[in-house]
Amino acid sequence: MKITVFGATGGTGLELLRQGLEQAHDLTAVVRDAGRLPADLRDRLDVVETDIMNPAAIAPAVKGRDAVLSAMGSRERGPTTVQAGSIAAILAAMRQEGARRLLMVSAAGLEADAGDGPFTRYVLKPLVIQRVFRHSYADLARAERLVRAAELDWTIVRPARLTDDGRTNAYRTAWDLSLRGGFRTTRADVADCMLRLISDRASVGHVISVAS
Repeated sequence: MKITVFGATGGTGLELLRQGLEQAHDLTAVVRDAGRLPADLRDRLDVVETDIMNPAAIAPAVKGRDAVLSAMGSRERGPTTVQAGSIAAILAAMRQEGARRLLMVSAAGLEADAGDGPFTRYVLKPLVIQRVFRHSYADLARAERLVRAAELDWTIVRPARLTDDGRTNAYRTAWDLSLRGGFRTTRADVADCMLRLISDRASVGHVISVAS
């Protein structure tokens, strides 16, 4: 498949590139700074170094692609618009070029629901996690609203706390619901899940929770 990855120099983005190459996909990495891509990956894929917030600049990178994957993230603890700004640009570029399939990484802590245990649902998420990450979660919530409103074949992936422990081949998923006891997810498992979901038409229009 022809796949474009945004946020390709982050931890999850790099896993998407590595696993995508292992699966012989035709990959395009859209980045602000190509120098941040590992040398062993740079020559094996197409690299587009551009302003990710500019729909016209990124449009060629989504044209004719089977799927667009956003692993964008912000390292800022204060107010941020990275998620909403980048997804707005990606959506505009996809509409312009007629691209349809979009998968976006969000976060499990964004929503507390019946899938969580009582402590997580009523204490841990609302009183701790959502307060600590209130700025980035506000940005993520805006990004999710934009994706849900788009007339595209979208899937939102919500992993638990991300780690670099490697692929487990034993992660769990839940559709439109949180995962009870899902406290962490390896970035490699998130990448594996996203690549599998690309061709899963049943996942279109759904939020998939992931935990290792």
